[in-house]
Amino acid sequence: MAADWKQKCDSEWQLGAHGVPMPDSVDWKSVFEKKPFERNLLQNPSPYGVNHTIPPPEPPRSGMPPPPNQPPQFEPDGNFSGWKSSTEVLPYDTSGIPPGVVVCHLPQYRWFSLEQCVDLKAEGLWDQLLDDFQPEIIIEDCNCKLSCTEKSKIKMDVSSKEVRCNVSHVFSKYGSGVRYIHFLHRLKNQFMIEFFNTKVTDSSIIIKTSKASKK
Repeated sequence: MAADWKQKCDSEWQLGAHGVPMPDSVDWKSVFEKKPFERNLLQNPSPYGVNHTIPPPEPPRSGMPPPPNQPPQFEPDGNFSGWKSSTEVLPYDTSGIPPGVVVCHLPQYRWFSLEQCVDLKAEGLWDQLLDDFQPEIIIEDCNCKLSCTEKSKIKMDVSSKEVRCNVSHVFSKYGSGVRYIHFLHRLKNQFMIEFFNTKVTDSSIIIKTSKASKK
């Protein structure tokens, strides 16, 4: 029965104890099966095959040409299932070249982007929870741009230029209407030769049923 599934959800996450609204109109069976709390809502959070406990492989030697008899590499290696990937070729930078200088070679760079859009309601969350309780949304990545967007065009961004450490942010008190989280990771690489990339490594989007501080 519906009341039994509601009780299971309350027992699993202590929703009532944290003041989370639990209206009877919610499909509690679906919520229980999707387990939207305390789990990573990102698909394939380590697409490069490395994580925090395994050191990344040694980077290629700078300036080395592609191996002989092999095609040039235009994108990093990885399993990007679950991600939308795209590349943007940047124009050649000739700003520092004096007039009259003959240029034999210029590096060409690209942006390589990985992104996901998480539908919070599809993950098992419900309107009253998102609009009234506004659970904390914890996002973690390295050298990334993160944003929460919703139907009223509210946008919250956090970014970092530091590539040597992880960055995390807790979204709270964000107002009503949040339904989607857009996760974007971008890296800049040198065309055909080498990649100057930070790796998406154990990135996460976590929804908390408890709050560190009251509104």
